[in-house]
Amino acid sequence: MVAVFALVALLIVALLGGVHWYVWRRMVRDVTAAGGWPRRVGTWAVVALPLLSVGALVSGRAGAPFTVQRVLAWPGYMWLATLLYLTLALIVGEAVRPLLLRALERRARRAPTTPPTTTTASTTTASAGPPATATPATETVTASTPVATTTARPTAPATTTTSGAPTTAATPAPSGTATGPANATNSANATASPDATVAAAIPDRATTLAPDGVTATAPATTRPQATASGATDAPTPDRTPTSDEATPNGVTPDGATPDEANSDQALSDQATSDQAAPAAAQTSRRLFVARTVAAGAGAVAAATVGYGTYSVFRGPRVKRITVPLAKLSRQAHGYRIAVVSDIHLGPILGRAHTQRVVETINRVNPDLVAVVGDLVDGSVADLGPAAEPLRHLRARDGSFFVTGNHEYFSGADAWVDHVRELGLRPLENERTELPGFDLAGVNDVAGEDEGKGPDFRQALGDRDRGRAAVLLAHQPVVIYDAVRHGVDLQLSGHTHGGQLWPGNYLAELANPTVAGLERYGDTQLYVSRGAGAWGPPVRVGAPPDITVVQLASPHA
Repeated sequence: MVAVFALVALLIVALLGGVHWYVWRRMVRDVTAAGGWPRRVGTWAVVALPLLSVGALVSGRAGAPFTVQRVLAWPGYMWLATLLYLTLALIVGEAVRPLLLRALERRARRAPTTPPTTTTASTTTASAGPPATATPATETVTASTPVATTTARPTAPATTTTSGAPTTAATPAPSGTATGPANATNSANATASPDATVAAAIPDRATTLAPDGVTATAPATTRPQATASGATDAPTPDRTPTSDEATPNGVTPDGATPDEANSDQALSDQATSDQAAPAAAQTSRRLFVARTVAAGAGAVAAATVGYGTYSVFRGPRVKRITVPLAKLSRQAHGYRIAVVSDIHLGPILGRAHTQRVVETINRVNPDLVAVVGDLVDGSVADLGPAAEPLRHLRARDGSFFVTGNHEYFSGADAWVDHVRELGLRPLENERTELPGFDLAGVNDVAGEDEGKGPDFRQALGDRDRGRAAVLLAHQPVVIYDAVRHGVDLQLSGHTHGGQLWPGNYLAELANPTVAGLERYGDTQLYVSRGAGAWGPPVRVGAPPDITVVQLASPHA
């Protein structure tokens, strides 16, 4: 038995450890920078909060001072509720995450982009006359021109390739002899353009690729550009070459001109930037998605826990049902029993909570009050003052009490005596006869460890089976014993209706009925969701209630 308990405890610790690691990964690591204070604070919180939760759970059983229990209870218990809904929200976020990322990627692809442009500087010959007209930026034209002497001849054809389609273009020049500076200037302007001059200045390059994909092709070997006077181009006289141009003929050791080397470096840098840009954009999108999902999960968890806390401190709502009993006498028709369970006075819910419960019950003016267990989570010394308002319960036939499992964790005998002092009548495996039916109560099954478990024979063995019997029993699991002893209606609590969704599905595994009215043979079972909360003062999907059960007779 000890080995099984140790194994279960180990599995629980492993599960909680895995859940906390997952929450830390999604809420801290994925959204913060390494070494920054947000990550350090988040990491410490994920470590400290579960330790506070463990402290809140064990401090009462360990006999810690009540003040310490109250200090640990709020952060420790509230973290348990927050952890539940934060984890559920993050799991849902795993499905949202890829959808959001794909939406951002599609949006980025649809966004217009400006292609990068590369500008290559060229060296222009110092020739007389007005500057030649620049060629379009979408093409690079390389031209080869024979050496000119005194007669201006037509230039050689230049081959231009645009989007893969070659085109041969010839630039004619006027025939005749150059007789003066004006004619020489006109001839030079007719046969040369800035791009042609650039091509002539790069003798070892046959092909140039422009950024927009236009390729210009020229002969692999070209001669220096000639001027109208027959002399080759020379550097501008009034300009001192830079250190980059100090090599012979203005050519760098690798065979390229300085301007071409600078252009190649710019293209290389642009290519590297183009490769890094998509990766950076993808990283930015992933970070945005991670932070969006984390913020959404945090908001959902906070809102859920906040509303669940409000529902508890707002106080229980009154629920009314009518239960027909075949054996109920006519005089008991319409008899009203206010059923309240699981008040759970403790480090968080105190005297104010008890006062809300008492006021709600008194407003409905019942014929009888039935407190069906789990009144407290602590000793009489610590919680006696919190239970004091029970003294003011009002009902025609009085108030009755049966123990729950938490009373046996808190000193059941002392609490039985104390509630008797407060004016409630404990039913410890006993019954009382009321006009029209019998009211019986049994101890909780947790009392078996102390030799004070439920005893149906003692409570119901010698009664008149012709009268209707109403049984108060904390846990619904005893319904089968109630059926065997001819009980007409059993009133129970214990389940809290699951308290925190989806806890109701787990509660169904351990209880025949989680909440509401169901029939088992000739016996009906009603299970209240309870008026308080155990652990976190939070209820989600299972609002607290006080139920007014109205009995109906078929003879009325």
